[in-house]
Amino acid sequence: MTKAATDNDRTVAEHPEPGADLPAESLVTALAGIGPGAAEKLKRLGIGTVRDLILHLPFRYEDRTRSVPLSELAVGEEQLVTGQVQTSRIVQGRRRALLTTIGDGHGVLNVRLFHFGARQRQILQSGGWMRCFGEVRAGPQGLEMVHPEYRLHAEEPPAAAPELTPVYRVTQGLVSRRLAMWVQAALTRCDPAAFSVNAQLAAGNGSAAGAQSANRSGETGDFAALFDAVRFLHAPTPNAEAMAAARARIILDELVGHYLVMKRRREWARAAAAVPLPPRRQLGRLLLRQLGFRLTRAQARVTAEVLNDMAGGKPMMRLLQGDVGAGKTVVAAFAAVRAAEHDCQVALMAPTEILAEQHFETLSEWLSPLGIGVGLLTGRQTAAERRARRNAVRDGDDLVAVGTHALFQAGVEFHDLGLAIIDEQHRFGVHQRLLLRDRRTDERMPHQLVMTATPIPRTLTMALYADMDVSTIDELPPGRKPVKTRVASLARRGEVLRQVRRACAAGRQAYWVCTLIEADEEDPRQAAETTFQGLSAEAQDLRFGLAHGRLPANEKAAVMASFKAGDIDVLVATTVVEVGVDVPNATCMVIANAERLGLAQLHQLRGRVGRGGTQSVCVLLYEPPLSAVARERLRLLRMSGDGFAIAEKDLELRGPGEMLGTRQTGEQTFKLADLSADRALVPKAVRVGDRLLAEDEETVHRVVATWARGEVEYASV
Repeated sequence: MTKAATDNDRTVAEHPEPGADLPAESLVTALAGIGPGAAEKLKRLGIGTVRDLILHLPFRYEDRTRSVPLSELAVGEEQLVTGQVQTSRIVQGRRRALLTTIGDGHGVLNVRLFHFGARQRQILQSGGWMRCFGEVRAGPQGLEMVHPEYRLHAEEPPAAAPELTPVYRVTQGLVSRRLAMWVQAALTRCDPAAFSVNAQLAAGNGSAAGAQSANRSGETGDFAALFDAVRFLHAPTPNAEAMAAARARIILDELVGHYLVMKRRREWARAAAAVPLPPRRQLGRLLLRQLGFRLTRAQARVTAEVLNDMAGGKPMMRLLQGDVGAGKTVVAAFAAVRAAEHDCQVALMAPTEILAEQHFETLSEWLSPLGIGVGLLTGRQTAAERRARRNAVRDGDDLVAVGTHALFQAGVEFHDLGLAIIDEQHRFGVHQRLLLRDRRTDERMPHQLVMTATPIPRTLTMALYADMDVSTIDELPPGRKPVKTRVASLARRGEVLRQVRRACAAGRQAYWVCTLIEADEEDPRQAAETTFQGLSAEAQDLRFGLAHGRLPANEKAAVMASFKAGDIDVLVATTVVEVGVDVPNATCMVIANAERLGLAQLHQLRGRVGRGGTQSVCVLLYEPPLSAVARERLRLLRMSGDGFAIAEKDLELRGPGEMLGTRQTGEQTFKLADLSADRALVPKAVRVGDRLLAEDEETVHRVVATWARGEVEYASV
C-alpha cells in the first residue's frame, strides 16, 4: 500500500462515517446554523445546496501543524506560534493598541491588538499562554503580529492538530472558519452515494485495481471514491503524495463532467430540427465573381464544409478558427448569402462596436449589390435608430443583422432567423451564444457558426468545444508578407519613433499601443493619453489620433474612421484596436510595455499590420528588467508568426482562463482543473467520457449532476 493510501485511510477513519440522512440536493438551510441570512451570503458564492457546499473546495491551506519556535520566525510568512505572556500593556501611537509580549524560552514576539475589551486586557495580564496564527512583521519593538487569530490557554497548550487548515473563498459577512464548520457538518450528514463513483473514473486504465500514486500527469491515486477525495481536501494531512492523489481524482472527474455536458449539447443539437438551406438562387456564385479576389484553398474547403452543414435539416454547430487575417469573414459572407437565398435572416454578433461596424461595412459592400439588406444594431445608437433597426429585423427587411450583445437583448425579434454567427467566441459566454437559438418562434434551431482569430490548441478544443465540429483556415491569402517583429527596451524609444516617422513620410500609417489609459504612479510614461500628448509634441510633422475604451462611442468611431481614411498618421490607442480594425495602409505597430500582455493578445495586435502587400514591422517595447516568463514570451513572438504554435505556448504560460478570456465571459470554470497544468488528463477524460456514454448512463447522470447541473439544465431548455 502506498503512503497516499495510508494517509487517506487514516483521514477517513478519523472522521465518522456520514449519517446519510441528508440528500445532496437539500437546501443549505437544512444544516444547523444556516438561516435565511447565511443562505443569502452563500448564494453569492454559488452555493445553494448541500452538494454545492461540499464541492466548495479550499483555494489554499494554512500550515498550522507545527508551532514555530519564536527564534525561527520569518518576516512576511504566516506562521503558528505558542508562547507565555510576559507583559501586556496599552501603548499610544498613531492608534491606541494593546501590546502583549509572549516568549517561549528561545525568543519573544509582540502581539498588537487595536480592537480589544476590558476582559481581554484582564486575561492577558494574568500570565497565561497564547497560541497565535498570523503574518510575522518587523515592528518598531521587534517582530510582531497585528491582530492574529489567537486562543488563550491557562496552561501550555497541547501539540498542534495534524491537519492543514483550509481557507475558502468567502463573501462579505462570512468568514472562512465559519464556512469550514458548515462544510464539515455537510460531510457528516450527506450520503456519499450522491456523488459520482465509478471505477473508470477512479483509475486511468478503467480499473480501480490499476490506480497508482497520483501526479499531475494524470493518475488518480488511491481515492477510488470521489467523496473520499473531496473529504480529504477539506481536511488534509500535510502529505504531498496524498494531496496530489485527491486532487487528481477530482480533476479527472471534473473534466469528464464538463466533457459530458459538451457531448450532451451536441446530442440535443443533433436531435433538434433546423431549417434546411440547400443551394437555391446561386447568389453565392454572384458573390464569388464580385469579390475581386480568389478564395484560398483553405477558404474554399471551409466554405464547402459550412454550406454542406447548412443544407441539412439538423442545426449546424461549427467552430471556424483561423489566424489573424486568414479570411474568416468571407466564409461568413457565403454562409449569410446561403441563408438569404431562402429568405432566412442572419444574426452576426461581435464583442465590440468597432468590430461590429467593421463587419457591417464589409458585408454591406459585398451583399447589398446582391439585394440583401444589412443592418447594424449597437448600444451607441440613438433610441430612434435602435427602434428603426429593431423594426427592420422584426419585419425581415434586414436579412443580415450585425451587432453587439444588443442583438439578443429584450425587444429584438427576428422574422425568421436561420443562421447565427458569433465572432470572437472567447469574448462571449456559452450562455450568450446559446441565447441566439431562442430567437426563433418555432421549435427549430438556427444554424450556428462560431468564429475565432485566437487559434485554439487541440487540448482546449477537445475540452471546451466538444459540442461543435471544427473547421480551420490554415493558410493566409496570397501576397501577405510575414510581419517582421523586433524587441527593444524603452531606452530605444527615440529610435523607434524615428522609424515610425520614416514609415509615415513614405505615405504609410502606424499604431502606437499602450497598456494603460491615464498616467499612474506605476508607469506614468506609458499611459495612452500621456503618450499621445508626448508624441504630438515630439513629432509635430505627424497627425496623431487617440482611441481608448473610455472615449464616448461616437468620438471613438470618428477617430477610427479618420484613421481608416488616412487623415491620421499615427493612432495612439489602448488594446481597443486588438480586433476589428482593418487598415491595409498601416505598416508599423509599436506596442509599449509589451511585457504586460500575453502571447495571444500580442499576436492579435501584431495582426493589425501586414494586411496589405507592403512589408510591415511590429516593435515590442519593454521596460527592463524582464522576468523569465516575459523574456520567453517576447522571444517566441519575435521568432514565430504561427498563431497555433503561439496559442499552445500561451496556454502553457498563462492558462486557458486568461488566454481565452473565459474568466470574464461566463464560460465553464473549474474548481480544481487547470487545462494548462492538467492537459495530459484531457484525452483520458475524453476516453472515459465516451465509454460512460456508451456503457453507463447512470454514472453519466451522476457525474453531470455533480459537476455541471446548471450547465446541463441550461443547455437542455
